[in-house]
Amino acid sequence: MTNSPSRPPVVVVYGGPSAEHDVSVVSGTAIAEALAADGHAVEQRLIDLDGGWWTMPAGHRRDERPASAYDDPAALGAEGPQTVGRAIDALAAAVPAPVVFLALHGPFGEDGRVQALLEAAGLAYTGSGVAASAIGMDKARFKRFCRGLGLPVVDWREIRADRWARDRAGVLAELEAFAAANGDPRLMVKPSGLGSSVGMTLAHDPGEVPAALDLAFRYDTVALVERYLAGARDLEVSIIGNDPARLEVYGPGEIIAGNEFYDYAAKYTPGRSESSTRAEVPDALRVAMHKLARDTYRGIGAEGGARVDFLLQGDAVYVSEINTIPGFTPISLFPLLPSDGGYDFAAVCRRLVDLAVERHAARVGNRLAVTDLPR
Repeated sequence: MTNSPSRPPVVVVYGGPSAEHDVSVVSGTAIAEALAADGHAVEQRLIDLDGGWWTMPAGHRRDERPASAYDDPAALGAEGPQTVGRAIDALAAAVPAPVVFLALHGPFGEDGRVQALLEAAGLAYTGSGVAASAIGMDKARFKRFCRGLGLPVVDWREIRADRWARDRAGVLAELEAFAAANGDPRLMVKPSGLGSSVGMTLAHDPGEVPAALDLAFRYDTVALVERYLAGARDLEVSIIGNDPARLEVYGPGEIIAGNEFYDYAAKYTPGRSESSTRAEVPDALRVAMHKLARDTYRGIGAEGGARVDFLLQGDAVYVSEINTIPGFTPISLFPLLPSDGGYDFAAVCRRLVDLAVERHAARVGNRLAVTDLPR
């Protein structure tokens, strides 16, 4: 396929060595199919759980295969695996150079590591840069960052795995006092550096906290323990743009969880939960949430696009987290909310590619010569 200047070649990267691997497969294949139908020459790269990069067959479509089918890439006709260095070197050597569409969720996808590799290779890629990705992925740092900016966040405690290993009694006493001060024994326990509610538990009483922490520490060395907000609504806002002064903000949409909270099963089991692209909230609150979303996005230096999640309890709204590589699954709100701006699914994907090209062009600078060095 011949690309026009407005349709650069795209390499969609999905999978990854993360507990969110399967969700990423669904997002990435959907993005690839949408961009191919939109006129881009599209290639797909699958990263397996060991970090190997596979080249999927030309024109590959998921065709409703379960994500587990991608556990054996060779059976799908993929070529590989390559090491990350060889894979990125090959992308950097391609002519014309592609835009890398990152559909990776979780560690090595949203935490800045793959972004740093692509930056070093001089490749254009979608989404936020290294620093914003790292802040957005780490829930503990993100909450500290938001609190420093004066943004409303749910109160929390951070527990490190090494402390848990040596002082379980002390940790449990601290968390029991934390819950008591909030007037509710329930606590939300989650890994700090993961998404999709993987490793997340609603501990109903102190007796459930040890197992909840043990589960969280399977995925990260830091656990976040948050005050539980009884009856809170889950609201989401989509933001698209690079220039902080010209951001497009859409939503909020609302998730009505089919389980006790919006856990992994509630998110990804078809029919378990319901969603709306237009939450029933007062106009004043909608305006306030848009401002909070912009402030969050600008605050961490996000680019391309992101989803900002909120919890609403009564009239009190809290910034929950930011997803710098939001989901593109059939039930994901990020690509659906911009319909108010005239976008369909493919148009959102195309816009993120355009923003990646725009940012990359702005970042291109002159190489230093010996005479430029301050000697």
